[in-house]
Amino acid sequence: MDHLLAAVDLGSNSFRLVIGRVSDEAGAAQIYPVDRLKETVRLAAGLRPDKTLEPATVAFAIQVLERFGERLRSFHPDRVRAVATNTFRVARNVADILPQAEAALGFPIEVIAGREEARLIFTGVAHSLPPSAEKRLVVDIGGGSTEFIVGRRFEPLLMESLYMGCVSYSRQFFPDGIVDAHAMKQAELAARREVEVIARRFRETGWREAYGSSGTSKALGAILAESGFSPEGITRRGMDKLKDRLIKAGTVERAQLAGIKPDRMAVLPGGLAIMSALFDELGIDVMRTADGALRVGVLYDLLGREAPQDQRDETVRHFMLRYEIDTPQAARVRRAALQLFGQMVPDVPADLEELPRLLGWAADLHEAGLTIAHNSYHKHTAYVLENADMPGFSRPEQRLLAMLALGHLGKLGKMEGLCTRREHWLAILSLRLAAILFRRREPIPKLPLQASASGSSIVVNADAKWLRAHPLTDFTLRAEISEWRKVGFAFELLER
Repeated sequence: MDHLLAAVDLGSNSFRLVIGRVSDEAGAAQIYPVDRLKETVRLAAGLRPDKTLEPATVAFAIQVLERFGERLRSFHPDRVRAVATNTFRVARNVADILPQAEAALGFPIEVIAGREEARLIFTGVAHSLPPSAEKRLVVDIGGGSTEFIVGRRFEPLLMESLYMGCVSYSRQFFPDGIVDAHAMKQAELAARREVEVIARRFRETGWREAYGSSGTSKALGAILAESGFSPEGITRRGMDKLKDRLIKAGTVERAQLAGIKPDRMAVLPGGLAIMSALFDELGIDVMRTADGALRVGVLYDLLGREAPQDQRDETVRHFMLRYEIDTPQAARVRRAALQLFGQMVPDVPADLEELPRLLGWAADLHEAGLTIAHNSYHKHTAYVLENADMPGFSRPEQRLLAMLALGHLGKLGKMEGLCTRREHWLAILSLRLAAILFRRREPIPKLPLQASASGSSIVVNADAKWLRAHPLTDFTLRAEISEWRKVGFAFELLER
């Protein structure tokens, strides 16, 4: 089973690439890092007041991605996952930047939601620690956001993401690099206000051990240990000593701290203020550092997609319960949609090889909006699928699920501009036909339709006897002819 996987983490402070070798040991797959690249980009520092990224920062980011792209040039797209975090989430010009970034890297980039980032972080940390049945708190202070997770073994139980990070706080409260007592106090108060909102739920959930992952936590752990401020990890007492040293020195550079790396100097004050605040609000006594982080979680998530336990399957099952989906009906629609799609698209393009799986999940969830309102339920479904936190799914995947759900019912004119690939149109057609066939929510022993597609021509062959016995379905199928013609397809319904 040995092969290579690659994860690209486009954080608000650093861009990282890690390549891992997958090894099957006694039936259990493990990932061993074989190569790493890291570049300090400080993307969050390039955000202007109007929340757009300045051109110089974008240009440097593109250069870094070109270097990463060279290292990944021989990788199959299935073996690479690139994720972008908070700054990409908030930048208003991300739609202009993302195509440049993807072209430079050579692979799609997923702008992931805060809770998906938290889930992946916990996955990475959990795989780097000894097994334990106890609850663990994991905190990841990034450049633009901070993620909080309580979980047990490999399962996150409570997740949150707050819009505060070492780059953004250092820029806001220590803009000239000067560290004084007033600025540190203001930064801590601002962070405490953010953490206060989630603190009660996290304290009530409880945990046995606390771990910090990624740059800020590891930097603080190293500084406190090597400076003799805290020999047992990150502690309040150790951070108080570090704050006193910084305030007396006036700047991080003049403090001459042991254990600090040059690329952490500019963002240390903001990260320290956030860490102090969450210690106070969450009642943490000691925090240890963990090697695993987002990029490791991405690797294991990639590995999971190759195995039967794909996280996305679990998410869909959870959503089916949450939205009280009629599971027999969903299964009928799923089988028919996939069968029809397979008839029309026997050879799925390599860049769309996930499309059949996404069509299946869209069929599973196409009626989720019924729990909100029957009228225009497909619009409610589309909103849920695009905007909900769906662990394992990237934002582009959620948008595609939403598009399929939106298109499976009603006028097709609304899909123009949203649907740009022929295969996506045919996936929508497959779901529409399946929903039409099973409107009565009854099993059909043998599918009475066969579909084929060539270019912009669609031919649906229907069993004439079956159509005569089902006049409503006959009427609805014939109404599809004009709908598909409106969006540029020649649709024929033939009887056999």
